[in-house]
Amino acid sequence: MEAPEKRVLLVEDHELIRLGTGLLLESLGDVRCHIKLCRTLDEARAACRDEGPFDLTLLDLNLVDSKGLQGLRTLRDEFPDFPIAVLTGTQDEFVVRQAQAMGAIGYLLKSWAPEQIKVALLSLLRPTSGSAARATISERFPKLAGTSHYDRVAELGPRHLQILELILEGCNNQEISTTTGLSLGTVKNYVSAILLALDVESRAHLISLFH
Repeated sequence: MEAPEKRVLLVEDHELIRLGTGLLLESLGDVRCHIKLCRTLDEARAACRDEGPFDLTLLDLNLVDSKGLQGLRTLRDEFPDFPIAVLTGTQDEFVVRQAQAMGAIGYLLKSWAPEQIKVALLSLLRPTSGSAARATISERFPKLAGTSHYDRVAELGPRHLQILELILEGCNNQEISTTTGLSLGTVKNYVSAILLALDVESRAHLISLFH
């Protein structure tokens, strides 16, 4: 059976990184990628309007016409249903958590080895295994209906929802890592981002909102 094709928007203004990431996307093996390359946020917005939706947008956080999280905020506001992961050269945990709290479904560090980036790309492009993708938020979390937390959960990305469900099922970080294929450090970042997005201080407080 032929590998499924995924449409990927790659937004990166550094030519070497843009070409290198494109080559990695083309070498994933069991996932074929049709790649649209953009150098600026304005080009990315035009591509989303004219050629979207994309299965994944990889967004550099330091573009010539957009710095920091501005570009992520712009794309999320204009195209809220498009899955976006950030490309970043910084290992600042606060920046990563803020990006995830704003709805980024993942992140890739430019300093990672090629094989590590390929693993991350495959994780982002393969369908999630959690049931969040198969149920609406109101169906999955009926207690949240009509509350401010419902709106906050509705703004989470698909990967956040998957991890949120695993937390509510009682999984610890290591179990979530095993289930999702994400590194333990990445899982910790996602959990922190979920707590931040829902304005709670602990897992216990988080779980109490849903039961």
